[in-house]
Amino acid sequence: MSIVQPIALASDRVMTALIAGLELEFGRGAGEALASRFMEAEDVDIHWDARNEERWIGAYGSQEGDVELDRIAATGFLDGRWFVALFIVDGDGNAHGMLSCRTCASADAAALAFAQAR
Repeated sequence: MSIVQPIALASDRVMTALIAGLELEFGRGAGEALASRFMEAEDVDIHWDARNEERWIGAYGSQEGDVELDRIAATGFLDGRWFVALFIVDGDGNAHGMLSCRTCASADAAALAFAQAR
């Protein structure tokens, strides 16, 4: 039997394990820097997977005529911080980009920023 948890609940453990594994492979001190680079490269997908609430903002004008994209506001908790972000998402729920992302000091601040997202 396995237990599935959202990435937001497990993000602290994931980051700790990622840093530990990278330090084991590349030496002490390199883990945090490499983990940071990894997070930058996968930023959109990691934030999209860590969302706990989302709201449709509107259509996103696409250059590709056959793909319909939407702007979606989302809030979530990742690496010990609340965030609110604006994503470009296709009809299958796959994030194609992140237009903006801001961190918030608390869940209440994130909820307010999420409510005001346009």
